[in-house]
Amino acid sequence: MTAYTPVEEPQAPRAEAGGGRADRRRAASGDARGARGSALLVFVLPALATLACVLPGLGRRQLWRDEHATWWASSLSYGDLGRLIEHIDVVFTPYYAIMHLWIAVAGDSPAALRLPGALAMAVSAGLVGLIGRRVFAVRAGLLAGLLFAVVPAVTRYGQEARPYAFATLFALLATLLLLRALEKPSLRDWTLYGLAVAATGFGHLVALSVVAGHLCLVVLEKRRGDRIVHYAFAGAAMLGLSITLPMVAQGSGQSGQISWNVTTTQDLIDYPQELFGSWITGGVLMGAGLLGLLVARRYALLLASWTLLPPVLTFLTANQLHLFLPRYLLFTVPAWALLAGALVARLSGPLTPGARSGAGAKVLSGFLVTAVAAGYAFAALPGIDLAKRDMDDEPDYAAAAAAVAGKARPGDGMIFNGGLSERRAMSYELRDRRAPEDVLMEFTPQQNGSYGATECRRPARCLADVDRLWLVSTIRDGKPLLQGMNEKTAAVIAKDFEAGRRVELHRVTVQVLDRK
Repeated sequence: MTAYTPVEEPQAPRAEAGGGRADRRRAASGDARGARGSALLVFVLPALATLACVLPGLGRRQLWRDEHATWWASSLSYGDLGRLIEHIDVVFTPYYAIMHLWIAVAGDSPAALRLPGALAMAVSAGLVGLIGRRVFAVRAGLLAGLLFAVVPAVTRYGQEARPYAFATLFALLATLLLLRALEKPSLRDWTLYGLAVAATGFGHLVALSVVAGHLCLVVLEKRRGDRIVHYAFAGAAMLGLSITLPMVAQGSGQSGQISWNVTTTQDLIDYPQELFGSWITGGVLMGAGLLGLLVARRYALLLASWTLLPPVLTFLTANQLHLFLPRYLLFTVPAWALLAGALVARLSGPLTPGARSGAGAKVLSGFLVTAVAAGYAFAALPGIDLAKRDMDDEPDYAAAAAAVAGKARPGDGMIFNGGLSERRAMSYELRDRRAPEDVLMEFTPQQNGSYGATECRRPARCLADVDRLWLVSTIRDGKPLLQGMNEKTAAVIAKDFEAGRRVELHRVTVQVLDRK
């Protein structure tokens, strides 16, 4: 009779349990790798798509008036920049200060001036993908990022040396940091959120309205039982706003610089076209976005506030604050893309972050994402092409500079007339060439602490030693090129000079004036 020894029996369960723990560790490791892989996917693909749209032809389009202002302010010494922001554009101080350093490194060609904005827009597309992945699903984030990448206005303002791309980037970054802080609260994440709010305000003050949507999300979290979230949010928001409040206070006294922006009902009608860059892209994304609110669940209020509140508020206060401009509201485009991405993704399965799908659902999701992104990109191509062209209402200052530089002689003078920043534009276009002296400039913009110079108060004396003038005028519709000029100056020119060679260009005329 063989003795019974129960030695092997308890070992089998131990080995099985050990194998189970190992399997769970491998599964957890695989899930972590999968999560990192999906995050990388939804960030990189939209960012690359944006660069593919924005980088080609980055320096081909001429700089326009606002970009000339960026170049001018960013090229000043910090002392002169300080005098400038005492009177105008204080809200752009951080942008100008950073661009000053950038120009010192990269130069001031059109492509160099615009490259930071292009990179900011690419990062913005990646952040759209990450937010969509976090609040909806991977496929929703990927589609939202790709839709954002091919919006014509993204190319337009990604190819512009102005801070609107950075306002969009920081509004997205603040939103992503808020979502992280709500999911796993920590002092670090709430502090980073507050700093991102401050950076959003430095990008553009209007972009701070995204915080209203953030507040809606915090209120929902409080109602779900989080007892301290509103205190953490208030502290972080106050940190960010306290950094920007001095700028807001000083900027409120400079609002007259945009008083030219008189808003009408037609501006509201044209809003989709102006915001997105074309009617078809704007109509499709806004229509899909409104339907997307029906499937956005707990994030519907955040995205509704993000998309609708800023244009409504700026339109209603347009006569007082003059802030209803589509480029000021560019930061709302990502929210429309997120809603559209959520709608399409819902057609192929539930919107649950991290949910696993079967093979058939994955195929359907991939097909929908690819088809919708490709179809929207095809519809957006004409708008993207148009975004890269010179603006029709901007003078051809590059051609005007070529006409002057090719024929100017030592001792020539240059004068300007019109209201389209002719002096600043020609300073940029002739920055690396021999240019005639600006003979009517008595006080420089640096001395004035402004973008504008002070014209000579005794024109006869200022023009006494000049035998030939180059007049750059943007006066149009067959009117005399000196119309609108200071009467004393116009009288001296008419008396002592006669018209010579004349070059008609797009919205600008170069006229040679020889002394009689």
